[in-house]
Amino acid sequence: MSDTQTFLVEIGVEELPASYAENGLEALPELLRKRLAQLRLSHGAMRSLGTPRRLAVSVEGLALQQPDLSERVMGPAAKVAFDKDGQPTKAAHAFAAKIGCKASELETVDTPKGAYVAGTREEKGRAAIELLGPMLADVIKAIPFRKSMRWSDLDATFGRPVRWLVAMLGTEVVPFEFAGLQSGRKTRGHRFLANEEIALADPSQYVETLKRVHVIVDVEQRSRSMVERLRGACAERGLTLVDDDFLVHENLFLVEEPYVIVGGFEDGFLKLPDQVIVAVAKGHQRYFCARTQDGKLAPVYLAVAGTAEQPDKVRRGNDRVMRARLSDARFFFEEDMKVPLEKRREQLKGIVFQDRLGSVLDKVERIERLVPELGTLAGCDAATVQTAQAGAGLAKCDLATLMVGEFPELQGEMGREYAVGQGRPVAVADVIRDHYQPKGAGDVTPPTDAAGLVALADRLDTLAGCFSIGLSPTGAADPYALRRACLGSIRILLDRGWGISIREAVGEGYDGLAGRKLSLSRDEAVAKLSDFFRDRLRGVLTEKNPADVVDACLAAGADRPVDVRDRVMALAELDPAVRSKAGEVFKRATNIAKDAPAGEPGDPGTVAADAHETEVAVFRALGELDSKLGQAQNARDFPAAFAAIAAFAPLLGAFFESVFVMTDDVVVRENRLRLMRAISERCSGVAHFNLLT
Repeated sequence: MSDTQTFLVEIGVEELPASYAENGLEALPELLRKRLAQLRLSHGAMRSLGTPRRLAVSVEGLALQQPDLSERVMGPAAKVAFDKDGQPTKAAHAFAAKIGCKASELETVDTPKGAYVAGTREEKGRAAIELLGPMLADVIKAIPFRKSMRWSDLDATFGRPVRWLVAMLGTEVVPFEFAGLQSGRKTRGHRFLANEEIALADPSQYVETLKRVHVIVDVEQRSRSMVERLRGACAERGLTLVDDDFLVHENLFLVEEPYVIVGGFEDGFLKLPDQVIVAVAKGHQRYFCARTQDGKLAPVYLAVAGTAEQPDKVRRGNDRVMRARLSDARFFFEEDMKVPLEKRREQLKGIVFQDRLGSVLDKVERIERLVPELGTLAGCDAATVQTAQAGAGLAKCDLATLMVGEFPELQGEMGREYAVGQGRPVAVADVIRDHYQPKGAGDVTPPTDAAGLVALADRLDTLAGCFSIGLSPTGAADPYALRRACLGSIRILLDRGWGISIREAVGEGYDGLAGRKLSLSRDEAVAKLSDFFRDRLRGVLTEKNPADVVDACLAAGADRPVDVRDRVMALAELDPAVRSKAGEVFKRATNIAKDAPAGEPGDPGTVAADAHETEVAVFRALGELDSKLGQAQNARDFPAAFAAIAAFAPLLGAFFESVFVMTDDVVVRENRLRLMRAISERCSGVAHFNLLT
């Protein structure tokens, strides 16, 4: 007979809100894992399963028996455990009882803290089925919900009323009680399509048994099934699904088995911008959209339903709601188009950006001032800066529109639509839309220099303003999304290839806050934000490059992200063995250089008549290296710079093998120390090689 079995626990409930079900399925396996470890019950893979009506976990290879325990345990100090006659005290007897031995069996052991008593706790392993029941009741109580509820006259609380419990170890039921219910082997099918009890013979049948009664309990399977059915419904009509991971996730914990109901709306609504129709379907109803073969939005929507019963009736109700929502959106659009976008600037006075930093209009004016300053730093032409400034002036105006008031996620998108519809240049309109990019880690950066300037100015204003009034992020909170703003700024700089100094850019952002009551001086804000950018830049660069390479390049200067990125890429291209060897010799040179006196090194041949040939060669090679590094850095040819340093490293290694730096001759020793410092300083301009591992 096997000494392990599959273990299954299922908590059957009234329909949980989607977030409750998802969070419960995330918490339950970890709670089980901790308790099984405490019970000394080994197990294999743990699988989380669930729907709105059930939270379940399947555990493979759970041990049927605890191992026996033999554990050495330290007790109280010997002077407390024994009286002056050497007899056990109450403390000794209490400790012995605790670990299950006699007081006479306790031993005295010497420790660094003095003499203590110790004993051996022996415990016979118990059957798992005896231990699991009490543990499961505690685990269920510990599942966290944003709000729990009581039902009937019970003291138990849960996210929603519990209706059945399944607990099985192999073919045996694990007995326990929760909320007045006894565990068993009977689960239930779909509430409407198969609302009946089903007895499980074995946990291995759980997933397939429920599938036969219209419950796809495996979350990944349910997700795949949903997408397949959505795409299939589109294919039947010659359409293509508008993929949306957010909608898949939102619908996933609303159904036990996904059914697709296709509804429609009048073609006249297609005169609305596509993004408006998608926002209506997605934002209010959690519906998917579809496109025709030529890429145009089709006058249909796809709803994910939890039952196949009376689909026509459901469709008619959905159609009425969708039509009403689209009618509202059309009204918003038509009313918004009646007011020129620039006339909404004044309304921005009434929208607070931050109490101490003023209104959104104040922010817009700061962005307008900052754009040409950044344009100069980035080397942009006058036409680009002019387009950027025009876009900056209109960038936030759509926040005062009816449409964005109803659909905040359309900010920027609607600004572009209104700007184009009211005759503004497309390049300016694109700035309004694109300055919000990147919106997240997976989003693209602005596609044009003009939009990039406004996007960068917007983020730098937020960063400089919030840091200057003491709102820098903490480990637990970042309410103004400053980390995201910083990462977005770095990505814009890297993607546009702008060699802008962070200190200069942040300083310009701080200068725009003149007249505001700030908590930090300009120098303090610049220093703090420079460190903040450095940390974020390190994270960006270590995603694709060795950490020691990134650290070496950052130590040589982190003020210009593009410069750091290019140095990192060039150094990372060197053979790892070459980098490691260079790191060794430069680390030695840097350590020795700490004791160097002031001044430049002289030619070893003139300092000492018997100078070693390797020492002379290093001195002369340093002159050549200095020239090569200067040329390479001026041309930003970092591969050439690192190639020159890599070629110099073996000669420096030979120097350390042949020459004793700390000689008794003071003049020679000090010249050698100056030589080490000169080498370290010259090479540290591109990377601190001593940080390479």
